Amino acid sequence: MAGRSIRAVVVVLFAAAAAFVGVGSAHAAGAYVALGDSYSSGVGTREYYSDSGECYRSPKAYPVLVAASTGAQLTFASCSGARVADVRGSQLGGLSSSTTMVTVQVGGNDAGFADVITSCARPWPWTCWGDIDEANRIIRDELPGRLDGLYTDIRNRAPNAKVIVVGYPRLFNGEECNALARISPEEQQRLNETADLLAGTIGGRASAHGFTFVDVRGSWTGHAVCDDVEWVNGLSNPILESYHPNVAGHRDGYAPAVRSQFVAVPSAA
Repeated sequence: MAGRSIRAVVVVLFAAAAAFVGVGSAHAAGAYVALGDSYSSGVGTREYYSDSGECYRSPKAYPVLVAASTGAQLTFASCSGARVADVRGSQLGGLSSSTTMVTVQVGGNDAGFADVITSCARPWPWTCWGDIDEANRIIRDELPGRLDGLYTDIRNRAPNAKVIVVGYPRLFNGEECNALARISPEEQQRLNETADLLAGTIGGRASAHGFTFVDVRGSWTGHAVCDDVEWVNGLSNPILESYHPNVAGHRDGYAPAVRSQFVAVPSAA
């Protein structure tokens, strides 16, 4: 009787282990679609797939790193310069009922954030207060509706997927360390406040649609432009690389934050 009981326990333990391994495998082998703009495509890493053209998709971008570390099958649709309308119009073709994971990072270009930073970087006596005000207006008044349309499209096309909405970091720490790009401490503070407004807007709409919001602002503290360990480029040559996450930003900043969400992906039917 004791021998049979031991054997029964062993069988149960092996079954539980097999079930656990099965669940982990299902999580790792999911179909993953990455959507978004240059922060998702990997602009700033200085290395791009030759066939990605002006989308500047990088093998060092966080979607590629996450897919490699989880075993997920990646459809890499992100494209530099994309706005919400661009994602809706040209990036959703890889979504389906078999998609298990989606990341989407978009909204900064809708607010014209790159142009605002360019304006702020002009030499004295030029300032960018009006540009920042206009970006904030778009984020408050126009971006929520645009995101609602996109998030609805994603859910309709990928009804079984976990959707991760990825946010943007604060880029500045208040220091001026580049003489060719004079962004005053006051302008840096306002730009960081705009990043906060953008995070609140994107996070709020993500939550309203039942999506997970990955807010990276906290983890990027200490890694802004001019910090000792930068996760984002300052003014760069070529100019395209400027004010975008560098290799460390994708590897040490974005990839761990996004990868941690893959644990909760349900197995596909």
